[in-house]
Amino acid sequence: MIVALIIACEVGFWVLLALALAVRYLWKKRRTSVVLLLCEPVLELVLFVVTAIDLKNGAEPSWEHGVAALYIGFTVGYGHYMITWLDGHAAHRLAGGPKPQGPPKYGLARARHEGRLWTRTLVAMGIALALLQLAVWYVGDDGNVDSLRSFQWVALRAVGIHGLVALAYTIWPKKEPEAPKGGDRDSGYAKERIGR
Repeated sequence: MIVALIIACEVGFWVLLALALAVRYLWKKRRTSVVLLLCEPVLELVLFVVTAIDLKNGAEPSWEHGVAALYIGFTVGYGHYMITWLDGHAAHRLAGGPKPQGPPKYGLARARHEGRLWTRTLVAMGIALALLQLAVWYVGDDGNVDSLRSFQWVALRAVGIHGLVALAYTIWPKKEPEAPKGGDRDSGYAKERIGR
């Protein structure tokens, strides 16, 4: 049941987001779109409550509860970022707004961008860890909490791996490719060949 609810929450997230952006840019109803976007956190709240009720009713803690905690954490950590990104693209495509800039590709700017993304991962996994720990305490000594503990390790590994990736961009920043040298000479040579 929890897996079905996670899938329903994910589908609901994208449906609400698409509807909110359509209402904002196609029908020009900004307030209605804000109300629809404010419904997004309700999905996570429903998932949290149903998971807690499931555990309270004596369900054995399983991987489904761990995935629910990771999903809620990810949505809290990255939800606003994804909504802002999609809003910029919708404004560009549907309302003639400026094309959104992509993330920086090179140097220190890219390293800072990766650091900000890692901070989001840290927040997401911190929330997941807290929810998993609450579930462990909630179940107590009466149940087997091994699956919940294993998902805590998944969250810690995710933070660690993403942190190493972000650190790599800082230590070894990606360099901007150099412009080809002698470009004018080559184009002049090509023009000369065509002129013959």
